[in-house]
Amino acid sequence: MTSGNLSEKEEAVLETIDEENIDFLRLQFTDILGTVKNVSVPARQAEKAFTEGIYFDGSSINGFVRIQESDMRLDPDPETFAVLPWRSKEDGGAARLICDVIDTSTGEPFSGDPRGVLKHAIERADDLGYTVNAAPEPEFFLFEEDEEGRATTKTNDAGGYFDLAPKDLAQDVRRDIIFGLESMGFEIEASHHEVAQGQHEINFTYDDALSTADNVATFRSVVRAIAAEHDLHATFMPKPIARINGSGMHTHFSLFQDGENAFHDDDDEFNLSETAKQFTAGILEHAPAIAAVANPTVNSYKRLVPGYEAPVYVAWSDRNRSALIRKPAARVPAASRIEARFPDPSCNPYLAFAALIHAGLDGIEQGMECDDPVRENIYEFDEAKREEYGIDTLPTNLGEALDALEADEVVQDALGEHVTEKFLEAKRSEFNDYRVSVSEWEKDRYLETF
Repeated sequence: MTSGNLSEKEEAVLETIDEENIDFLRLQFTDILGTVKNVSVPARQAEKAFTEGIYFDGSSINGFVRIQESDMRLDPDPETFAVLPWRSKEDGGAARLICDVIDTSTGEPFSGDPRGVLKHAIERADDLGYTVNAAPEPEFFLFEEDEEGRATTKTNDAGGYFDLAPKDLAQDVRRDIIFGLESMGFEIEASHHEVAQGQHEINFTYDDALSTADNVATFRSVVRAIAAEHDLHATFMPKPIARINGSGMHTHFSLFQDGENAFHDDDDEFNLSETAKQFTAGILEHAPAIAAVANPTVNSYKRLVPGYEAPVYVAWSDRNRSALIRKPAARVPAASRIEARFPDPSCNPYLAFAALIHAGLDGIEQGMECDDPVRENIYEFDEAKREEYGIDTLPTNLGEALDALEADEVVQDALGEHVTEKFLEAKRSEFNDYRVSVSEWEKDRYLETF
């Protein structure tokens, strides 16, 4: 029996829990760095979770609150209910619900909750009359494990872009991942082997920005869990192996207004509306600061170097992939969109999407003008030609990106004061630790030379 205070969707979740023999619920959220956290409760607590929330100690979560401010509450979103595909019903299944984090001292959404940060960006778009759609393309590597079950950097195949078996030995793994994702409500568009050995991509359909960010967090968890069932380690580290292509998370954006694609214009040479060009200009204007959030690790900048198909030049193009933003071909007006090519899959999707959306909306609100697209291969430009075209580059390391974030009020506003402070604090510590570390490359290069 239920209390009668539940919504129809919450009631439907309770019915599914009974039908699917669910024993445990994982109430999920992410910390500021994008790591998925969860509080596991018996399924019989589901109704209480919906009506009262589930309390937890926020001081234990990276970037949340101090010990004297520790009580936080998880409010599960019934729209996000999904049965976990790697647990059998016979043994008692498990399901997850993605939650919003509530500050119990005020009863308001917690300002440090990344999901809440993205909701704020979506509300800003809504105030301007827009619905934001997004579609990411997260890439990942599959590595073999050693005898103790630890990850190595030995790829399980020697395949390349779009290769088939026998070179692509991960088709069965990708198949199982796809089945798992589809059982959780994903609509998969395509999967294939990527350029580098052991590198893969699985694409799912676009959705509203919040659902898409939820899907990215879910995607990473499912890929890791199902890869482990095959005794493989899946990693979303941007550049796990030197001198080969790294993993990106190219993300497509479009704005809809009154049911129509606000990015499409039949009369434009590129079929892009003035709104789309202003949105693009906003992202280009704030790209250095966005990089701190969309490329948030020291390792991210090992991917962002010329020569490995990673975008480093702050420009846009309707043809080539050397620019930061690309306008993909669209078969129908509803599909007109832009593709931000610089985010990588180590980012917190909620914060990265929020930063990109705020930057794009700033371009619209400020009426920014978009330069002409660069149709040549920017990788082949020398410095003088880049200066002639007025093309800047992204930060070359995490420290430079953090400097750009500290100087950019728009991206700081996207994150909010709490997240900005805690994010900068954590990432400055990470970068400083990297600066004082001595790599194997340095020892190999210098130890016996000097």
